[in-house]
Amino acid sequence: MAETGASPLPPTPPAHTPLGRAEQFIWLTARVLEQRRFAYHFLGGTDGTDESADAVETALAAYRNADEGYGHALEPDLRGPVSQPLHTGHALRVLDSIGRCGGQRVERVCRYLTAVSTPDGALPAVHPSQRGYPAAPFVPIVDDPPSDLLATGPVVGLLHRNQVWHAWLFRATDFCWQTIESMEKSHPYEVQAAVTFLDSVPDRPRAQAAADRLGRLVREHRLAVLDPERLEEYPVPAGYAPGEHHFPHDFARTPESLSRAWFTDEEMARSLDSLASEQQEDGGWPIRWRRWAPGTALESRPIVTIEALRTLRAYGRSIG
Repeated sequence: MAETGASPLPPTPPAHTPLGRAEQFIWLTARVLEQRRFAYHFLGGTDGTDESADAVETALAAYRNADEGYGHALEPDLRGPVSQPLHTGHALRVLDSIGRCGGQRVERVCRYLTAVSTPDGALPAVHPSQRGYPAAPFVPIVDDPPSDLLATGPVVGLLHRNQVWHAWLFRATDFCWQTIESMEKSHPYEVQAAVTFLDSVPDRPRAQAAADRLGRLVREHRLAVLDPERLEEYPVPAGYAPGEHHFPHDFARTPESLSRAWFTDEEMARSLDSLASEQQEDGGWPIRWRRWAPGTALESRPIVTIEALRTLRAYGRSIG
């Protein structure tokens, strides 16, 4: 007889498949949030019921603060309890992935975003409230931080994607446009933030033109490794960790992204082959950025693993 209150277990993928190996890695190492995200995306959670989405949202709520921002190392490279724009952007990505990025919960998030905005209405990468808590050495903490596309672009893009309208969005959207359209040089993480914005902002002709220009910049400055077998020919951006390269799939996470047009079919196929080959013996994918503390690397790898599997599946690759 089944134990009272026990939930039926979803079907488990074969252990020898990429998905089966990743499942074992997730149960072994991941936080509750990533365990529930994995179950939602890969173990039958998207079958039309709300139970798995509720479970993800419940786990995410543990990171929410009274100011309606998110903290508690949701983004593992920023430790401590305080709310931060990068944590809150991470929370919105999670909510978007389960179809819950809307309603009153997001209205409350927008109030937090308004409260921590810079004078020009956008977001700093790190609010000075982080001072006193551990943070990655590559994350600067200053008293009067400037607006940052890395923090602002993904948040604005996700809110537009989900047709959220709030007064905060107007100036933040203008900041993103101005920053992206004036770029003469950039780095991979900033380009990723720009892509998230451009993929969802309502003015599609303007987004297409900006994406075309950005794609030329990516290729001219060799920001994406187009041939993984010739890594030595691609420079690592200043300040990045040794070997911290980026590939076409890092920019075009789905075939529908505007950035997919930046790469040929052959280049994208090589990129996806490389991504699939990176699954490690323990079933998880590695992180490529600088490891500055053991716990942050351990918490980050399940996040990276889930995104790797989602990208491979989006392109029709077999994962098991």
